[in-house]
Amino acid sequence: RARRAVRKDLQVIFQDPMSSLDPRMPIYDVLAESLKAQGWKDADINKRIGELMVLVGINPDYVDRFPSQFSGGQRQRIAIARALATNPKILLLDEPIASLDVSIQAGIINLLEDLQIQLKISYLFVAHDLAVIRHISDTVAVMHLGKIVEYGETEEVFNNPQDPYTKALLSAIPIPDPKIERTRERLIYKDGKLVPAERITVE
Repeated sequence: RARRAVRKDLQVIFQDPMSSLDPRMPIYDVLAESLKAQGWKDADINKRIGELMVLVGINPDYVDRFPSQFSGGQRQRIAIARALATNPKILLLDEPIASLDVSIQAGIINLLEDLQIQLKISYLFVAHDLAVIRHISDTVAVMHLGKIVEYGETEEVFNNPQDPYTKALLSAIPIPDPKIERTRERLIYKDGKLVPAERITVE
């Protein structure tokens, strides 16, 4: 019973929607699965699935189609709809745009931001793209070798990092101004210390 309650409140969205959606199931069944597990009635399921499709920007008339009949971005929208089906409080997003074309990534990020405002939902967003992290996050945790080495409000961490590993990560972000980019010191994290990149030797 406790596990079922956790499933309702916490849902996961994975990096590759094609591997996380059953290719043998039409979208209706994909979205209905968790609702049936929660004991929803058929009429309520039908209504909820229509709401979910509209919510993520997919035509509700497409519920009988299979995952292979959608684009990568549409499949990720369907994965988001599935995660939202039971009205969770938290979404764990594991690199949700990493497998998508750059032209599609912005649309998914915008959708997630709109849903967060509309549904008052919280995200635990796992990503390596620092620009995306800075854009979407209120607070950020930096992990190294499976441990959190720095945590704080996003702008504070980006503007005033304290941990050497965080400083090295942020120094790897390109600066749009070519003059600054050419002359700035780039740092590398090695053996627990920060080292200017030009001092690194290959053994």
